[in-house]
Amino acid sequence: MNHEWQYALNQWEAFSPGPISDVRLFFAPGRVNLIGEHTDYNGGYVLPAALSLGTWLFVRSRTDGLFRFGSTFADGVIAVRADDIAYRPEQDFANYPLGVIDMFAREDIHLPGADFFFHGNLPIGAGLSSSASVEVATATAICALTDTAWSGEQIAILAQRAENQFVGVNSGIMDQFAVAMGKRDSALSLHCSTLAYEVVPMHADGCRLVIANTNVQRTLAGSKYNERRSECDKALAILRDTWPDLDALADVTPEMWPDAQARLRAAADKLDDTAADILIRRARHVVFENARAKEAPTLLANGQLEAFGESMNASHQSLRDDYEVTGDALDALAEAAWAAPGCIGSRMTGAGFGGCTVSLVRENAIDEFVASVAAAYEARLGIAPSFYITEIGDGAREIALDLQP
Repeated sequence: MNHEWQYALNQWEAFSPGPISDVRLFFAPGRVNLIGEHTDYNGGYVLPAALSLGTWLFVRSRTDGLFRFGSTFADGVIAVRADDIAYRPEQDFANYPLGVIDMFAREDIHLPGADFFFHGNLPIGAGLSSSASVEVATATAICALTDTAWSGEQIAILAQRAENQFVGVNSGIMDQFAVAMGKRDSALSLHCSTLAYEVVPMHADGCRLVIANTNVQRTLAGSKYNERRSECDKALAILRDTWPDLDALADVTPEMWPDAQARLRAAADKLDDTAADILIRRARHVVFENARAKEAPTLLANGQLEAFGESMNASHQSLRDDYEVTGDALDALAEAAWAAPGCIGSRMTGAGFGGCTVSLVRENAIDEFVASVAAAYEARLGIAPSFYITEIGDGAREIALDLQP
């Protein structure tokens, strides 16, 4: 037995004893964002890809109105009655599937109870969307168990609402969309305002994506993520005085930027100089990061990997200097990658404040790259990084329970 989920089978059976014929299994991947960071909630473009790493979910239906949650990555069992679903910090990871259950209930789609058991090989809190993976796996399972024929887009939107309204993290749509809609060997160019998307084949022959984990976790809900979103909302409100029809901050183009910067600077009479400078830097990142993400599919389609790598590097520098969401660990990884053999480009991926970088690396130099980055990073921070050389996989789906030896 060599399927990843089979390593969790004994724990599942201890958690929820009963006939295996009653059990259904679902999978939702993690995601890596290749470029377009913090543009999703600003109405811009992103370029994520689903991973072969992810979350497996065993489910057994119940009829007693009880929801039970267990996992291989957290101790204990969380049990919540259907009439007592609410966000509680002590419920830990179970708040994510509970939020999804609550959102379905608001749509008048109800389960009479279920046992949910999660197993994943995504590093938690590393910026690879482990929370979105749990949410989308849960939503995919509920659709199957209730015979609800929802599209991947509908599942992604509901899962995002669960994170926004139940968990309290003002995330954009990118994570859930990529997890639900990913395509093997391809990225998704997604316009987050309209949800229009294009499947972008990864024409990167001779290269692989290498994900490096700082092993410095960040707690997204407690981080400065919501603060950044608020700053962008303030910048947008100021710019709407000049452009009343501006729907999103990412709608400001590089050509509009000189005028936009002047307008934000002029707001210094209402703000102090420091506050105005912060809004300028936050907006500048969104404007030019969105332009990079919009151009990226063309670069990949034309095989312009060096230019794509330069955009990855510029993205990290903007996230470091203008958006201020990298920190010492992510900067150390990115800078080590830039100096390493075979690296075409490298940047942080995810919300930041710890987590992972993604690097495009020539396949014949991967071993040298990993050794070089690991040595430089550990010398600088005294922490050993972890590396994942992963495939780009498909989105969420049900998996047949194959128990043959």
